[in-house]
Amino acid sequence: MTTETNPPPLASLEYVAYIDDLGELPEQFQGQIGVYAIFNQEKILQFVGYSRDIYLSLKQHLVRQPNECYWVKVQTVESPNRTLLENIKNAWISENASVGLATAKNKENWIAPINSLVLMTHEEKTNYQNPLIDDLVKMKLVKNVARRVEADILEVLKTRGLKTQIRFNPKLKEEGLLDLK
Repeated sequence: MTTETNPPPLASLEYVAYIDDLGELPEQFQGQIGVYAIFNQEKILQFVGYSRDIYLSLKQHLVRQPNECYWVKVQTVESPNRTLLENIKNAWISENASVGLATAKNKENWIAPINSLVLMTHEEKTNYQNPLIDDLVKMKLVKNVARRVEADILEVLKTRGLKTQIRFNPKLKEEGLLDLK
């Protein structure tokens, strides 16, 4: 944990497995405030963020980017101080400037709910754009697309060995969005 203005370099921190041998996320970060860096399978930095509950943020990122979340490095802080968190985040990004972290477009994939409508199959798009169907049928179609995308994500996570319970917000599925509850 740090309260200092000179945060430790990201390179000096230990890697923590995103999913441990028991299939769980790193529970030691539950309720912890701090900055975290997410790495892919090859330990190449993918994303840097900060949170009031690192565990919940890591869970959310895993659902949004299941193929990019294999390792994490974390620096916790004692109290939520946005300036300190931003300073640590910016220092880590500067330290890894050669990596070319998330572009503005790619960053949305890490922080925004999953829009399942952009993942519609050709058949789903054709049905959705049919002028003869009413709004209720469209809403059901959108929910079914969201359920299909959810099932795909859960299958990837199951393949990765995840045992942690994942629950999506059912209300958002009506809008074609997937986000954790």
